[in-house]
Amino acid sequence: MTFAIETDYAVDEPGLMALPPRTDRAAELEALERELTSLAGHLNAGNYRFLVLLAEFDRRGGHVGIGIASCAHWLSWRCGIGLIAAREKVRVARALEQLPKLSDAMRRGVISYCKVRALTRVATPANESVLLSIAEQGTVNHVEKLVRVYRRLQRADERDVANKRYADRYLQAFVDIDGTVVIRARLAPEQGSQFMSALRAACTVLSDAERDSRESCPTPDVPLDKAGARNADAIALMAETFLTGGASPASGPDRQLINIHVDETVLHDETAEGRCLIDDQVSIPPATARRISCDASLVKIVDDADADPLDVGRKTRSIPTALRRALKARDGMCQFPGCTNSRFVDAHHIQHWVDGGATSLGNLVLLCRRHHRFVHEYGYTIERSPAGFEFVRPDGRLVQIAPPLNGVEASKGCTMLRESNEKAKVDITPATADAHWSGESLDYDWVLRRLFELDEHASREADSEARSLEMD
Repeated sequence: MTFAIETDYAVDEPGLMALPPRTDRAAELEALERELTSLAGHLNAGNYRFLVLLAEFDRRGGHVGIGIASCAHWLSWRCGIGLIAAREKVRVARALEQLPKLSDAMRRGVISYCKVRALTRVATPANESVLLSIAEQGTVNHVEKLVRVYRRLQRADERDVANKRYADRYLQAFVDIDGTVVIRARLAPEQGSQFMSALRAACTVLSDAERDSRESCPTPDVPLDKAGARNADAIALMAETFLTGGASPASGPDRQLINIHVDETVLHDETAEGRCLIDDQVSIPPATARRISCDASLVKIVDDADADPLDVGRKTRSIPTALRRALKARDGMCQFPGCTNSRFVDAHHIQHWVDGGATSLGNLVLLCRRHHRFVHEYGYTIERSPAGFEFVRPDGRLVQIAPPLNGVEASKGCTMLRESNEKAKVDITPATADAHWSGESLDYDWVLRRLFELDEHASREADSEARSLEMD
């Protein structure tokens, strides 16, 4: 790529440029410096406006409904920002909503996005005043070093806290005088997370079973504490599962086997009469059965008129291993626009095999579990194009692969940015974004002591407020 640079300076010899007189050059450099520092302030204020709009867009769920996984994915897809940088912008936008002093400083163009990005990793309403003073007076290097040291010390404290939590873990279980079993427990965070996940899963199983049996077997005596009673039933289910299945999870290739019984006529025509059940118990939509059978092990069973099996065929893979490798090499990740998920992906038949679609590379595309559901259950379709695959929404609109940004000429963009900041009554001068650092050393020890004092004070206030609420 070649750049043409226009200059008023005269060139006497090839490769040499005759500089203007020193006085003119100094004046031009001063003017250039004022322009750069002024524009830096405008960019700071512009970045703040961008983050405010992003936080509002995220709060309203603006990315929901178009198949985009998250606000960061939308930002990467729609604004051309790398996914890692997009995640950081969303994080900073959310954090600034709780940090009014840092927000106001960035709004006025005083501190840059780089400083705010670092500070929001450790800033709280209690300590943002101290952090803001460092950001206004120091450089980006001062801010980032302070944050690194502060987080390292915090992690050291967190390790001590984590070790104490683990040492204090316990579970007590005893039979009360009326025969009921009383359980009290305190678990380490990682143990508690596993327990809560298992409890939620067990509650879901119970909820599904309760819904299926509500009409056929109504229960007259409903416990007063329904949520608490269900949790108790869930713990009993977890214990029963452990006793019947053993302590170790089942091993082997079919440890996550899901049995789906679906009539061939239903697979061909979703409006046809016939079975479409999981484990012959729970009815599922034919579209769900088609999605699961896109990329699964299949066993063909021939039944008679009374649904008794006559012949059970061999289990076969829908997608051969060699073809899956070729598909992974070609696509690499989910092909839905804006999605970068490369794990937990399925091979989707564009024309389903049950409809005569070939299990070939040209008829397959990688989709993550979320977008695979979009295609089967939510009405999205895939069409081939010379450029690859096109995804069409249920209303017929095309999901753009990389929507173009609105082009703005550089000089006009600067003018628009200045006018926008002036309209917002943001007064920016060449000194607005200055760090005001004169070369002196920053006393990191004093700042860190002050930050931890503020943290301790905020923790005491939170504990006091919690105790007052318990007394009320």
